[in-house]
Parts: sequence; C-alpha cells; structure tokens
Amino acid sequence: MAPKPAVLRRGGWVALATGCCALALLAAAAARDVAAQAYPSKPVRLMVGASPGGGTDIVARMLAEKLGESMKGQFIVDNKPGASNTIAADFTAHAAPDGYTLLVATNTGQAIAPHLMKLNYDAQKDLTPVALVMVVPNVLVVGSGITAKDVKELVAQMKAKPGTFNYASSGSGSTQHLAGEAFKTLAGVQMTHIPYKGSSQAHIDLISGQAQLMFDTTSSAIGQIKGGKLRALAVTTAARSPELPDVPTLAEAGFPGLEMTTWYGVLAPAGTPKELVARLHDEIMKALKSPDVQKRIANLAGEPGTLTVEQFADLNRADYARYGKLIRESAVKLEQ
Repeated sequence: MAPKPAVLRRGGWVALATGCCALALLAAAAARDVAAQAYPSKPVRLMVGASPGGGTDIVARMLAEKLGESMKGQFIVDNKPGASNTIAADFTAHAAPDGYTLLVATNTGQAIAPHLMKLNYDAQKDLTPVALVMVVPNVLVVGSGITAKDVKELVAQMKAKPGTFNYASSGSGSTQHLAGEAFKTLAGVQMTHIPYKGSSQAHIDLISGQAQLMFDTTSSAIGQIKGGKLRALAVTTAARSPELPDVPTLAEAGFPGLEMTTWYGVLAPAGTPKELVARLHDEIMKALKSPDVQKRIANLAGEPGTLTVEQFADLNRADYARYGKLIRESAVKLEQ
C-alpha cells in the first residue's frame, strides 16, 4: 500500500509561513548589508546648488576628497546653481534612493526657499537628512568703493543717499537675502536686492562697485576678506568669530536683534536605506574629526557638525518652521 501523504496541520502551516517570512526578512537584510559593504561601486554625485568657488562648493569638494579616501570610491561634485539651491535639491529628490546621488545642502534651500517658491518636490518629505557638516556666521561685507569704516557710518551714508545702495545675495530666498531684508527694517534704510547664482558671482560685482554690500557667509567671503578685496564690518552672530576677532558683532556695532547663521549638510533622496544613511553619517563625522578638516573649517570661521542623524533631522524641521515664521512676519517676497 502506498504511504499516505504527510498532513500538515493548520498550526504547522502558520509555523512554516512564519519561518518563510523570517527567512525572507533575513535574506533582505543580508542583501542590504552586502550592498552597503560594497558601496560605493560606482561614482557618487554630490549635488551643489551654487556655482564653483562659493561656500557650498568648498564644503562639497572637501567632502568629496575625504569620503573618496575613506570609502575608497569616487565622489564627484556636480554644480547646478540657481533658484536658491533648489535646482540641485530637485534633482536629488527625484534621484534613485541608492546613495549614488547626494545633496550638499544649506538652510537656504531646505528651510527658506520652500516658503518663497513653488517647488516640484517637498523639501521636508522627499529628502532625508544624513549629516550636519558645518555652521558658519553671516558677515556684513562692503567693497573697496565704500568709505564707511563701521556699520553706523554705513547706515548714515545710506540714509544720506536713499535708494542708491544695492545689496547682493547668493540668490533670492538665501540667508544673505533674509539678512539684508531684516537689516533694512532694523536700520531704517532703503537698498535694492540683487540676487546672484552663488556668492562667487556676487563678489565680482561687489569688488567692481555694482553692488555695495552683502551679508555673505564667512565660508564664501573669508578669502576675499583676508585678501583685502572685501571689508568686513560686522558678523551676524551673538559672539565674535575667532577667525575674525577684530570684527564686531552687529549688536556691538549698535544694531542688536539680527542674528543669522548658515548651515551646510548632506541629504539623500527619501527612501535611502537607513543602513547606508548611518554609514555615510559615520564617515562624514570621521572626516570632520580629522585635524586637516578641522583646520579648514576653522579657516572658514565655521564650526564642524556634531549632531546625530536624528538631531540633524530635528534641526532641519525646526529651521523650516522658524524661517517660515520670519518670512511671513517680514513679508519677504521672491522678487525683492
């Protein structure tokens, strides 16, 4: 007589199904681990929303060098300037979430621009924070054509010739733009905003006299300041910058109430595996602790990031809410 087929009771089917699901999850996790270990197996693009030579570009090239060394891969800086860093952010938000397209972002693109322009992506949902790289002050700089030796003298000259001063920014909706608009209200002056596709382009017109002042980031302006082509009148932070010890704060210069800093960080497309985000964060933190990188950041008057992934995500959300409130209260418009 032929043997009867084995009968698997209902409980056995449940156990078998559960076991299969567990094996599938383990296999998927193992596959992710293998992929993470093999990363990067091809060039990684670091998207930059500003032109070469500006602060974001400087940070991106520093990261490309250090990550390339530590992760034994190729990291390439890809500049897509314009629209307050949102062109590069849009490209990244729509890229595959595989770690091969990353964004070197600032709070300009993440926290300010989304309140001022219609975007084809959600800055809070379509990009995931990876690591905070650096925080720098903004600094009020003037070109050689301005004779004012301090902020009070500059304001007096502006009031004597209302409407004849132009202030530059790295783009509409940037921290430079918001600082300029806030200063107009604080000092009671009139000046016209001229947006550029990055600080390096703005510097050309500042030096030539087409624009008279700018609330630039120290990471972008420090070279021109130390080279004598731009003159720093004040920093927009609560304390003086160790790299610019002779430059007073705006409050010390007689105009309290305006504080502005710019942060630089790395973000990835939403959906990027958490294991890969964690690995990139750890590699960036390791790079920031190296003596040569700390020296380079100090030379830019910046402070290296120390936040966890979660803390950086909290900062991203908090800045989005804070700048949104500031924009609504000050009625800043994109065309300014």
